[in-house]
Amino acid sequence: MTVAISATGLWTPSDSITNAELVASFNTYVERFNAEHAAEIAAGTKMALQPSSVEFIEKASGIKHRFVMDKAGSLDVDRMMPRIPERPNAEISLMAEVALNAAKQALERAGRDAREIGAVICSCSSLQRPYPALAIEVQNASAQAASATTNVACSSATFAIQNAIDIVNAGHAQSVLVVNRELTTGHLNFRDRDSDFIFGDAAVAILVEKADIAPKGAWTILGSKLKTVFSNNIRNNFGFLNRGDEAHRDDPDKLITQQGRKVFKEVVPLVSEMILEQMAAMNLKASDMRRLWLHQANSNMNRLIAERVLGHEASQDEAPTVLDVYGNTAGAGSIIAFHNHSDDLKAGDKGLICSFGTGYSEGSIFVQKSA
Repeated sequence: MTVAISATGLWTPSDSITNAELVASFNTYVERFNAEHAAEIAAGTKMALQPSSVEFIEKASGIKHRFVMDKAGSLDVDRMMPRIPERPNAEISLMAEVALNAAKQALERAGRDAREIGAVICSCSSLQRPYPALAIEVQNASAQAASATTNVACSSATFAIQNAIDIVNAGHAQSVLVVNRELTTGHLNFRDRDSDFIFGDAAVAILVEKADIAPKGAWTILGSKLKTVFSNNIRNNFGFLNRGDEAHRDDPDKLITQQGRKVFKEVVPLVSEMILEQMAAMNLKASDMRRLWLHQANSNMNRLIAERVLGHEASQDEAPTVLDVYGNTAGAGSIIAFHNHSDDLKAGDKGLICSFGTGYSEGSIFVQKSA
């Protein structure tokens, strides 16, 4: 059975933070920390913190800006974390609400009513709660269909799309709504120079359907592949078991920690090889690929992967970047690139939606624009 991506949706918060604003907040924190611990720093028992700069952030990542759920709390030097009040259990949760914002847009773009959806898959890199499943909450507020939640960090959306493809191919549903909501600033350490700039908040939605009911101009899915390789280089140890060990409950590893250089060195060849192997299996050449919508984690990483796949340095048209505007939005990144940079392609054009990240996890979806 032929399966297609009929439409996508994108939601971002109204708040945003520039690199200059982030650096000003962080450097104020550094000055305070170093002054408060001056004696220990002088004695060599504590390391002085190093200030950040706009130039450092842009050179290391390519990020210039990010949308965030709460700007004031994130930049408040006395707090340095988003201020997100808990809601009563009778109200819709925050993550379900933002998921619905993206879902409604995707349905509108495809001309679909929520009642036509046969299944809902919600994916994300970090869950707001263990249960009830957020997918069921989203389904309850939209499509009256079966639902499931998947979490594969930065590959959550592509893994969820694969699940949707399988559901359609198995005949369990004709239309599957995939929603990937990423409120990543909630697990970002704004006091860490090497990671405080990485993440932004967003939600995306992807409508996956039988190709024969998909609207004109939908994207036929030519092939897909998933891969995981265990790595400790990116980790977040926050979870409900932490409350059982008071001594380590608030340690830095309860937020995201990473060894960026190791990740870069290992992920670039891993992803490049998987893409090239899949292209060979599908008899696709580099010249067949009109556009690459890659995971938006690091501009230098994307540049090298695109170069290895295409055989030359890719232009912005061949491998568009949205990282500079949105930051790293985890599983949503490659879908944001696809959402913002796919309408201009013509019938017959082929492209690749590709994710890679923590785990390590990799997902690739090859698509072709239909007439």
